[in-house]
Amino acid sequence: MRALKLGAALGAALLVHLVGSRLWGDFPRLVDLFVVVVVLHALDGETLPGMFGGLAAGLLHDALSGGLYGLYGFADTLVGYGTARIAQRLVIQRSTGVFGVVAFAAAVQQAVLVLLAFLLRTDPGLPQPGGVAVRALICGAVGMAAHFAMRRWRSGLESRRRGRMRRLR
Repeated sequence: MRALKLGAALGAALLVHLVGSRLWGDFPRLVDLFVVVVVLHALDGETLPGMFGGLAAGLLHDALSGGLYGLYGFADTLVGYGTARIAQRLVIQRSTGVFGVVAFAAAVQQAVLVLLAFLLRTDPGLPQPGGVAVRALICGAVGMAAHFAMRRWRSGLESRRRGRMRRLR
């Protein structure tokens, strides 16, 4: 079930990424929906699904980026693992906490990408420091909004289920 949810989330992120890229050329530079999916998936605190979710999202992002294949795969795998480990230690229930975790994860992803580009001596179009901050804030806001929407949707489902159970009694 988790794999289906991850697949659906990655499909939605891919669709929004493609549409956003067509409508606005700077969309992929400012918004990374794949890292948002990775962080929201890893917030359950399970490290192995967090890593595999990060790997899947990163490889999909690599296929879209046109750069060196595997950079985003490695970076998102680290982000997924790190987020799952953080979620094991901290209780993150509020949307503002999710904002902080997603923003931090987006900044870490960019730092890992810069480090890998330095080690591999390649130029994937390194971000400017101000661009990293803007990207982290935007990703944090998107993650917070997605977490809030998912929480509202789940509570609505639970409320309808309780209402049906009451009518049966």
